[in-house]
Amino acid sequence: MTTRDFTERDIHLALDGELPDEERAAFETWLESNPEMNARSNRFSADRETLRSALSATLDEPVPARFTKLVAGDSGRRPLLRSRWWQAAAAAVLLAMGGTGGYVVGSRGIGSEDVSADRFAEEAVAAYIVYAAEKRHAVEVPASDGEHMRNWLSARIGLRLVTPDLTADGFQLVGGRLLPSGTGKAAMLLYEDAEGNRISLFVTSEAGSYAKGTYAEKNGPAAIYWLDKGYGCAVVGVLPQERLASVARNAYRQLIEGAESKV
Repeated sequence: MTTRDFTERDIHLALDGELPDEERAAFETWLESNPEMNARSNRFSADRETLRSALSATLDEPVPARFTKLVAGDSGRRPLLRSRWWQAAAAAVLLAMGGTGGYVVGSRGIGSEDVSADRFAEEAVAAYIVYAAEKRHAVEVPASDGEHMRNWLSARIGLRLVTPDLTADGFQLVGGRLLPSGTGKAAMLLYEDAEGNRISLFVTSEAGSYAKGTYAEKNGPAAIYWLDKGYGCAVVGVLPQERLASVARNAYRQLIEGAESKV
């Protein structure tokens, strides 16, 4: 009997009890032979139990009548507006609960799977954790050699890369480096403010469908990311959420405006 290749999506299916029974044994064997995925499965399981424990006191409370009417369509609003409101409310709940572990909140609404966005955000945060703390070797090419850095990274990742000017947000470019990303490559640009806070821009060529969201680790950095127009862009840092979001919007706008054509 030939077994199929399993992915992170199957981990979620297994935890939700939706993995077919006939695939369970092969899935468990796959986990045992993949320590990284096994560890991820354990983390997802622990996060789920933490959320259940935190919300247990409210799970049996009746749904407020105004919410029931809103979802059922008795509010007089158009269905599209109700749908967007409900997604935003659900996203806000997940953001509030995000401190229990790694989480991703995307623009497609709760309940949709986007493994590529999850992977992309995790890679961006991991790169920040490794290199942002470095004092002498955080970057491969310094900002003083900016033209060479842009040309080199653009050629490596297959995109016309620009270096966003974030001085209005209080950040100066430190430099950049090349990193692996999935089956391709990524460019990481590092910035620093006057207080020594650092943020990174993690940029790759991504052919997936549109997505945007926020990813964070407990007591660690957060990433605000977009997958759009052939690009993957994540802005990562340990900053107040509003400030990080403002910097991310500015950086993303400049990247898209200045990098519309392929190298």
